[in-house]
Amino acid sequence: MISVVQNVAIDCADPYGLARFWSEVTGCPLHPDDVPGVTEAQVQLTEGPALYFNQVPEAKAGKNRIHLCLRPDTSREPEVERLLALGAALVSDRRNEDGSGWAVLADPEGNEFCVLRSASDRAATDG
Repeated sequence: MISVVQNVAIDCADPYGLARFWSEVTGCPLHPDDVPGVTEAQVQLTEGPALYFNQVPEAKAGKNRIHLCLRPDTSREPEVERLLALGAALVSDRRNEDGSGWAVLADPEGNEFCVLRSASDRAATDG
């Protein structure tokens, strides 16, 4: 017997607004029933579990114990810039001069996530 991961749940104040942000990040659609004011919203990822946003009364406090790591399909640097333009904030810059490392960003409600090197970035520096 096994369990399958159905979704990754993210507590937030505005499920629809945060789901729209993550929909733009991933290029994946919101669930068709999601509209402003809902208490639950989902981004339907192409592969893997859905991103599920659940309204809670309390604000985020402290560092995430679980976070998403994104690997862009193009290159890390322009992806970091795109995400900042969408409303993310830079939390910690772990990028190194040799191209290794990652950038730690936060979504509009402060949930941290990492942007890793793309496959082409890794091939250019590791190979």
